[in-house]
Amino acid sequence: MNKQIDQQAADNIRALAVAMVEKANSGHPGGPMGGADFMHILYSEFFNYDPSDMTWPFRDRFFMDAGHLSTLLYAQYYLLGNYAKEDVANFRQWGSITPGHPEVDVARGIENTSGPLGQGHTMGVGAAIAAKFLQARFGDWMNHKVYGFISDGGIQEEISQGAGRIAGHLGLSNFIMFFDSNDIQLSTSTDEVTSEDTAMKYEAWGWKVVTIDAHNHDAIRKALTDANNETEKPTLIIGKTIMGKGCVAADGSMFEGHCELHGQPIGHTGADYKKTLLNLGANPESPFDIFNDVNAFYKDVIAAKTAQAANKKAEINAWRQENSDLAKKLDFFLSGELPELDFESIVHKAGLASRAASSGVLGYLAEHVENMIVSSADLSNSDKTDGFLKKTHAIKKGDFTGSFLQAGVAELTMACIANGIALHGGIIPVVATFFVFSDYMKPAIRLSGIQELGVKYVWTHDAFRVGEDGPTHQPVEQEAQIRLLEKLKNHSGKPSFLALRPADSAETSVAWKMALENKNTPTGLILSRQGIKDLPTKGSSRYNDALAAEKGGYLIKAAENPDVVLIANGSEVATLVEAAEILESENGLKVSIASIISEGLFKLQSKAYQNSVIPKNKPLFGLTAGLPVNLEGLVGDNGKVFGLEHFGYSAPATVLDDEFGFTGIKVSKQILEYLKTV
Repeated sequence: MNKQIDQQAADNIRALAVAMVEKANSGHPGGPMGGADFMHILYSEFFNYDPSDMTWPFRDRFFMDAGHLSTLLYAQYYLLGNYAKEDVANFRQWGSITPGHPEVDVARGIENTSGPLGQGHTMGVGAAIAAKFLQARFGDWMNHKVYGFISDGGIQEEISQGAGRIAGHLGLSNFIMFFDSNDIQLSTSTDEVTSEDTAMKYEAWGWKVVTIDAHNHDAIRKALTDANNETEKPTLIIGKTIMGKGCVAADGSMFEGHCELHGQPIGHTGADYKKTLLNLGANPESPFDIFNDVNAFYKDVIAAKTAQAANKKAEINAWRQENSDLAKKLDFFLSGELPELDFESIVHKAGLASRAASSGVLGYLAEHVENMIVSSADLSNSDKTDGFLKKTHAIKKGDFTGSFLQAGVAELTMACIANGIALHGGIIPVVATFFVFSDYMKPAIRLSGIQELGVKYVWTHDAFRVGEDGPTHQPVEQEAQIRLLEKLKNHSGKPSFLALRPADSAETSVAWKMALENKNTPTGLILSRQGIKDLPTKGSSRYNDALAAEKGGYLIKAAENPDVVLIANGSEVATLVEAAEILESENGLKVSIASIISEGLFKLQSKAYQNSVIPKNKPLFGLTAGLPVNLEGLVGDNGKVFGLEHFGYSAPATVLDDEFGFTGIKVSKQILEYLKTV
């Protein structure tokens, strides 16, 4: 312990944060200046990782919630050698690896993309669940910690309730969160917006809570030591800090604790940029330097961390030699590969709702995919994830041998936790709720897409046919919203989401196959509440026919030189089959029918294939239980889409089908009216 070097290191972090924001003329300097002491003590003395192997699976994880404090992470990892001087000097610039809010970059120590407050620490909760899940299967040697860093804004975001409740309920003793409590937020002081007792709130959720002066290095050490020794509860360290710690005004007086220091360069405030750097021991002419003594100190830290990791790896290798089968299983989990799965062997009864067919698939997966966690927002008996639950048991405090997470009514929290599980690695996360409640999940779905995570979303009760529950529970516009993500590319240049709405049980099995094989982007399965008549079989089996859905769409009925091509997905495909039978028997028309499970995936196929399924020189008619825009991109300007353009009503599903015009007879009349116009 060297108080002088500790202070120099913390001040170096402060100076770097100030300089990054000042040069970029954009950013948030005050918070990083307050959190610098905690970061230095955490990373130099407690944080376990291998500087020579940043992707080591058994490293500690750090989940930043307050993404606007990105300079705090960049400065810390600059001291640790993960960034070069030019990297920190190019903060927030085009092509920089130091963006304004952290983006996943495990090679440099950035475990999660953050920015939307509340989500970062909730992903940390997910990573802690993943670590406990794996520890229960492979041994207590797997004892790495997950650290979170949260601000006043993250504490206030509503998602913090779900994260706090679940972490406390499950006793996530491997999760340690630092709350940078400086009583200042972007536009006000915190006392203008809240008077809650944060410590009592977290204690009520079952957390261990300690409040410290987070500029006192010994207090930080004790808090982190106690947190690392805690075996029953997650720990919240409430660190009282000073916004803009170390800022100096032009007259040499201290200028700390002011709201204006939060979200702009300090040179735009009552603080003086050069005098602040001098106060912190930095050179205003070369503000991105690492102080000589700090540089030497951190070289020793890096060597010590590397040696500690080598010792841990030796311990793990000894375990591997004694447990070769378990070691192979662990490596398989971490590889992200799938076991051999026979989806065709899953037998479905005739006419099932696709949620019920999904239940059968989940029951099969529960017995064949050991590294899967399925979660439901208090709907497992309705979204039919209980097909999985019946083959395992729920995760609970002190027992992580189960594979089902009862999230309670917390859709956004559950989805963020799934992102954290995926970020940790080794486990496939599945989350389920009603499709209309995907509205609650959108912020996390978006981060699934940005971070390129293979989270599986299961959304049931997919249309107005929810019926008696009425308009609040009947999704109309949700499919259009989700399918927009199929049109939005991620930074790898691929569609950021895969949305699958299967048309019958066989397509549901194929949709699950597609979802599991889609490892680097999120997938949504949009499933029906009501039973669906199975589509006709053309080849050796309906399942083999449905495998064509892997191209995003295919013809379930092909007529030579058709008079009209009908297009739908989900349960509307069966309605089109009924309509086609009428058109053929009563009107003598030749009809082809296309099932387009995913427009985004279909549009990635060759133009020749697309035209073989949906020929542009033929009349095209689409049917959707959602907004017509769902299919307008497929039928084109000359086609016609019959959809729903209003909220639903409370009535039995069959009544709504008839009232809204979604029966074979009424759809056939719509098609005939359309054909009169072409």
